Parts: sequence; structure tokens; C-alpha cells
Amino acid sequence: MGRAFVYVILGGGVAAGYAAQEFVKRGVSHGELCIISEEPVAPYERPALSKGFLLPEDPARLPSFHCCVGSNEERLTPKWYKEHGIELILGTRVKSADVRRKTLLTVTGETISYKILIVATGARALKLEEFGVTGSDAENVCYLRDLADATRLVSVMQSCKDGNAVVIGGGYIGMECAASLVINKINVTMVFPEAHCMGRLFSPKIASYYEEFYKSKGVKFIKGTVLTSFDLNSDGKVTAVSLRDGSKLPADMVVIGIGIRANTSLFEGQLTLEKGGIKVNGKMQSSNTSVYAVGDVAAFPVKMFAETRRLEHVDSARKSARHAVAAIMEPEKTGEFDYLPFFYSRVFTLSWQFYGDNAGEVIHFGDFSGKTFGAYWINKGHLVGSFLEGGTKEQYEGIAKATRLKPAIEDLGELERQGLGFALTASQKPSSSSPPLVAGSSNLVIEKPLHAWYATAGVIVAASVAAFAYWYGRRRRRW
Repeated sequence: MGRAFVYVILGGGVAAGYAAQEFVKRGVSHGELCIISEEPVAPYERPALSKGFLLPEDPARLPSFHCCVGSNEERLTPKWYKEHGIELILGTRVKSADVRRKTLLTVTGETISYKILIVATGARALKLEEFGVTGSDAENVCYLRDLADATRLVSVMQSCKDGNAVVIGGGYIGMECAASLVINKINVTMVFPEAHCMGRLFSPKIASYYEEFYKSKGVKFIKGTVLTSFDLNSDGKVTAVSLRDGSKLPADMVVIGIGIRANTSLFEGQLTLEKGGIKVNGKMQSSNTSVYAVGDVAAFPVKMFAETRRLEHVDSARKSARHAVAAIMEPEKTGEFDYLPFFYSRVFTLSWQFYGDNAGEVIHFGDFSGKTFGAYWINKGHLVGSFLEGGTKEQYEGIAKATRLKPAIEDLGELERQGLGFALTASQKPSSSSPPLVAGSSNLVIEKPLHAWYATAGVIVAASVAAFAYWYGRRRRRW
């Protein structure tokens, strides 16, 4: 028993929805495409799960956040897929894949064959057991990765009003869930081993701002230590959390956000893996030409940094999915994926965006006692990353454009003095006429390419040498 499709998308997250929309835009025929997903619902915007879904009043619920509303585009409900002849195979787990034979085998025993496969399996939440701690199965211990997790988290929160929540982890999930718990009138303590929150992205100064803001909302921070065990009551519920530093925290609920791992197990030994994901080229194509990978599971070349990276963010999932479909449907017209890494978050009244890379020396700017501030990262004499809190749409667009230009920076003091104005000016100037930022500059510029000058000078020198040789030869003949 089996079914055959031209195109199969394996995975039902954000990337799957955006890939499906791109297939339709590019004229996929009815019956050619299917999506296989373990979840029982059509693809949706995962960021809603740690934001609107957890609100106590007027919370977000499906179908309101199906793809592709996150990009202010049409909402792809199950009816949309049906109208466009796309088969949704939901609530179905694939237990094995054979990329040589181009087949997938589901747990029910059905074989699904394809001509082109897009792997959009995403990632799974790391569990405490992987770090030697038991207790994940307690009914008041929550993770957040999919709709089922979010639904369970809401249920636990509703039974925990005015109670104590311990959030393990200081990254994206930890910070966003902590904010939602506070809004739900729950006392929150955050525990993580790093020196400050968002350790993979924030500088200490930026982190300090957000930690102080969270503290003003009643959140407590315990840093530099980790969870070692739980205290459980006779009902199997967690009542307290023990930490490595010897302290014990009362807990009516626990939220775990300690990272994710890409879902690559189906393809180990069949496709080339790198950086914890499936290695792809600039067209999102894997080591097997019939298999593409997108989203969290894909390790792709980031052109502006000339290295392969695996990025865990919704923007990368959306754009890599669209690019893969373009490369599949119109390979001759589709170039290399040229992605500017982008991360963002919105919590409480705060909203920040980051572009590029947080490598090198960081230069802060703006009013850290106010609402708008930011930072630039300078590596090997060039701006490679930009962060902004509290910006306008135009300002965020400005730092994105400036970061992509990678302007040369010679005077860090001048960069700090100009602050946000530096990026806004840079984003409006053509790169071909932009000199490097130096002391006393009033605007941002990019190093002017010297290739044309060198070429011209070379031609002149070559012509001069040839002329001299000709003249010298004639003189020798005269002598």
C-alpha cells in the first residue's frame, strides 16, 4: 500500500507552510504535492505559541495563526490546501527514509514515494534526561515546542494562579515564557548557568537592561547554576527544585527551555550532516540531489560570512523554504541563498531586532535608561552585526541594510558618537561611493572598491612597458 507524489514536504512547521505557498505561486499542479506532519493540524506560525497563545485574555488560537500570517500574507487554512490540490497527511510519523529509492515509510506501514523531497523536520526540545535529571514526565513540568506543549502549558498555568514558577533556561523560550507567566500573575524565578540572559546573543550590557526590566516585573534571577533534581509529592507533582549551588526553590510549576536539537535521525548515514543539521548548498540542496532541507534542520552557507551555519529562527525557516522551492521549480533563474541572519523578540512592552553576527568588539549606543538603544559589532574592521531595541520600522530597516553592506570602520569612538544615525545614513548611500568611517566623519561610508583603479593602473603600466620596449628595440637596431 502506498502513494506517490512529485513533491513531498516532510514536517509540518513554519517552513512547510511557506514552502507550500511558494509551490502554489509557482504553479504546482493539483495532486503533485503533499505535506507529512506528526502534528494533527495544518502548518502554523510557531512564534505565537510563546506569545499570544499564552495570554490570559483574548489568547491566540487556531485558525488565527496558520501560516502565512506571520509575514502579513494570506492564512493557509486546511480549506486552502484542499482548494489548491495539496494533500495534508497529518498526525503521521515517518519511521524510516530511503533516499536512494526515494521512499518514506510511515509507522502505519504506508510507503510514500517522491521525486523531490523537502526535509522540514525542524528540531525537538532538549529534555532534562539528556543531562542526567529525571522528572520530565511530572504533570506540572512543561516544555514548549509545538501546539500540544503550548496547550498543556496553558492548562498548568491556569491551575497555578499566584503560585510559583521556576523557569530553567535563559534563552528565547525561557525569556518569553517568563514574561507570559508574569502576565498570568504567577511568581517567576529564572535559573540558568550563564552569567547573563540570552548568552548566545546579548552583550552583558544589553542583557543587564532586560534583566532589570524583568526584575521590575517581579522576576528573580539565579545565575551560574543548574537544576539537579526535583522534589515530588505523592501525586507525582513537583513541589520544589534543587540546584547545584545547594539552594532549593518552591515550585508549583516548572518550564524547561534548555535548547533544541535538529531532527536529522531519519537521514543519518544517507545525507551529509554538518553543524548538527543537514548540510545543503546555496540552493538548499543536500548531498542527494533529490533532497532539499530548510529551516532549523538545514546547515546552509551564509554568503556574507563565507561559512556554513544552522540558524534556529522563524525568519530563516520562512525564507529558506521559499528559496528551496524557487530552486526546485525554476533552477535556472534561482541564484544562491543570500541570507542576512535575523532574530527578534517581543515581550512586555519591549521589542528588539538583531541582524548579522555578534562577533568581534561591541559598541553600544543610545539611552540605556530610556526606550531606544542598540549596539554594533565590529569584526576585522567591518560592521558585521547590529541590535536595536525600541526602533521604528524605518530604523529597523536601516540597521538591516547597513549590516548587509558591512561598512569599514576605522574609528570606534566616532561610531559610538553617531549611534543609530550611522546605520541610517549608511543604508541610504550606494556602496560604490562610500569611504570608510574615520574620525570626524559626519556620515557612514563603505570602502570604495579599488579593483577598477588597479585595473586601469595596470593597463597604463603595461602600455608604458610595451612602448619602452618598442623604442629600445629600434635604438638597438640603429646601433
